Amino acid sequence: MTRVRRRTVLGALAAAALLPSCSSPLADVRLRIATGSASGVYFQLGTALARAWQAELRFTRHPEVLNTAGSVQNVAMLAAGEADVVFSQADAAASGLAGLAADDPAAPRALARIYDDVLHVVVPADSPITTVDDLRGARVSVGATNSGVALVAGRLLDAAGLATADLRAVQLGLDGSAAAMAAGQIDAFFWSGGLPTPAVRELAEGLPIRLLDLDADGVLTAVRARYPVYAPGTAPAQIYRGVTVPVTTMLVRNYLLVDAALPDDLAAALVRVLFEEQAMLSEAGPSTMTIDPRAAISTQPILLHPGAERYYRSERG
Repeated sequence: MTRVRRRTVLGALAAAALLPSCSSPLADVRLRIATGSASGVYFQLGTALARAWQAELRFTRHPEVLNTAGSVQNVAMLAAGEADVVFSQADAAASGLAGLAADDPAAPRALARIYDDVLHVVVPADSPITTVDDLRGARVSVGATNSGVALVAGRLLDAAGLATADLRAVQLGLDGSAAAMAAGQIDAFFWSGGLPTPAVRELAEGLPIRLLDLDADGVLTAVRARYPVYAPGTAPAQIYRGVTVPVTTMLVRNYLLVDAALPDDLAAALVRVLFEEQAMLSEAGPSTMTIDPRAAISTQPILLHPGAERYYRSERG
């Protein structure tokens, strides 16, 4: 569907959806939520949000949760009209602007900054690999094609003076990476997700793991000098079996993105439920409890959707 055709259809749907009805003024809205791996926090939070939005807004059709490769694919799906709400890392969202000005009608808009992803570079606990440079020549999963993981992995490797050609690289999603490591088929894998990520935790129960400390060889400083969107962070000891000491790693902000043409009333309602039902959403994982209205407006370089902005202003009084 072309961008113009998509906006015409979305606008017509919005007008119909906002007419009074016996059940809900938003009853006829269709929401397709693009998330990520079925064992990742995006999918779990997306599923919880779908339940909360359905319960509070009473859509005729239950929101559809889409299992995807992750951020890069999600941003492309939003632009193509194949999804209505998408999860995206800040780096992939910024890349998705593709030269557009932030206020261009074709540029995505943000409902909220949610939790921060933590970059994992996972190796078995008894592996001799201790730095990113040690990945040279190793069997490494650098993330699924069109995923945010692949984007950040490529940037980290480049900052370390490596390319995927320097590795025996494969492109697997989270489930495939965990299964391959458990089977002894890879030596390391990249993952960017909330703490703890269930699939990584399950892997560690059968095969104790370590996370590489990105401060050990200066690669964290190097990648942040090139890409200020990233921030330093810490994975605490005991977050996974085998992680016995705190590990310095990298944080990536996560956003909920929508099309600029999404009706303001709908955007405001989606954000309202996000915060009113946060206790229920915590079932998706501890990282969801860090979603905070004061931080939610920090979505640079993506502009807040006007409906979301209206909600935040109302909450501030």
